[in-house]
Amino acid sequence: MSLPRQLRDESDFDQLPEDVAVSAHVADVEEKRGFTVYYAFVIEVKTKGGSKYFIYRRYSQFFTLHAKLELNYGPENSIPPYVCILPVLPPKIYVGSKNEIAEARIPLLNAYMKGLLNSPVWLLLDEDLRVFFCQTVFDSERIPRGLRRLRPQTRKIKQNTQHVCSDMDRSRAEALFDFKGNAAPELSFKSGDVIYLLSRINKDWLEGTVGDRTGIFPHSFVRIIKDLPEEQISASLLRCYFHDDDICHIRDISVEEDVRKCPSYKELLDLIRNEFPEVDVVLNMQDNEGELIRLMDNSDMDLLITQGKRKTRAGNYFPWELHVTRNGDLDIYGTGS
Repeated sequence: MSLPRQLRDESDFDQLPEDVAVSAHVADVEEKRGFTVYYAFVIEVKTKGGSKYFIYRRYSQFFTLHAKLELNYGPENSIPPYVCILPVLPPKIYVGSKNEIAEARIPLLNAYMKGLLNSPVWLLLDEDLRVFFCQTVFDSERIPRGLRRLRPQTRKIKQNTQHVCSDMDRSRAEALFDFKGNAAPELSFKSGDVIYLLSRINKDWLEGTVGDRTGIFPHSFVRIIKDLPEEQISASLLRCYFHDDDICHIRDISVEEDVRKCPSYKELLDLIRNEFPEVDVVLNMQDNEGELIRLMDNSDMDLLITQGKRKTRAGNYFPWELHVTRNGDLDIYGTGS
């Protein structure tokens, strides 16, 4: 494995843990929907021990990490000898298509990560840096939709695994044509072979096993006999009450955000407008006496988060609830005639 020159020259590099990241690059960018539409960078990480895996990070997470590193190790704040000139992070951009902005950031973020992981050894041991490049459970459960910048890697499958279910219960496909893999991750097979399916890599590639061999292969080369279960998308739920005339509609809105996230007023308003496109809506919270309080701007968001408590429900629900009314409906506040 090729290591950055600066790391190779340091005598204490061998003392680093095997799970420390030494290289990373963006393999793809995916559109996601949270309180607003955003783009997540699919990053392939390589560790000192030779492991490879994917992580999913937003630009805001890069920005937060960089701010922490500047605070701890930047020339203006740190104490020698723990001073480091950090690579340049691409700045925030407020104007333009989000997709175009994300695409333009890819080479800049690749250069940033290369510079960051070519830093002194002591910086690689920083807790915030290690957490950023560590694969979380959420990362490991996600399947990249379409890796445009590298071929997808297959996972290793333990041999001699005892299957609890019978072969007839397993997801499987029949090979329609011979397929000879061109690279190590690809699974070669003959027409008529039964391939037991493990996962969807993207819309064009599957992962499966034939005999004791495991790898990826094109979806178009097989006929599905029993498909894989539908992919479960990790999401949080926001309980929303829409007060319309004399009826209150309850809706659970799926949001790809951590339940600890506090949105801005605009992000929340945009989300609700997308849910109720035919209605001129306003946002409200309910106080302890059951009265609705109109939310006007960011200054009201802390009030919503701290006092708009939900009733006890599952942990994937946001810990606050939202009440939505039509703009101009003052009766809901008890102030109408």
